[in-house]
Amino acid sequence: MGIDRTFELAFAKSQIAAGTVLPMKGTVFISVRDADKEAVVPVAKSLAEHGFELVATAGTHAELARCDVPSTRISKLAEGRPNIKDLIKNGKIQLIINTPTKKGPATDEGKIRAMSVLHKVPILTTITAANAAARAIVQLQKTGWDVRPLQEYGR
Repeated sequence: MGIDRTFELAFAKSQIAAGTVLPMKGTVFISVRDADKEAVVPVAKSLAEHGFELVATAGTHAELARCDVPSTRISKLAEGRPNIKDLIKNGKIQLIINTPTKKGPATDEGKIRAMSVLHKVPILTTITAANAAARAIVQLQKTGWDVRPLQEYGR
């Protein structure tokens, strides 16, 4: 169950209950469709300000750089190596933010989703989820979380 006194901690608990533990440090891969580039900037900025390294594909990297958010450019799967597949396989990525433009297992997005599952790397596929996760991570870094009896929430 995802319940707590704040949205951020409730969201974090919901992710834990679903089998996804949000990372508290490490590297985040960000690759979003054009329509989401502007909206991902505050999420990326928050994660960078709270100790995360960011890697991004060319278009997302350019948008982050334009907004003074530090990131390292990484190749898409079809652009050669090293690419995101290498980083995921080598345990260098702790969180993925990837909003898909196409559907299907043959797409880059489909391959990235499959790799995230195979290597147990949390993946967020909407800006709404990415924003909620970033807020939850920041709150967890500040306060951690605890467990209370359900009856305490009704008071």
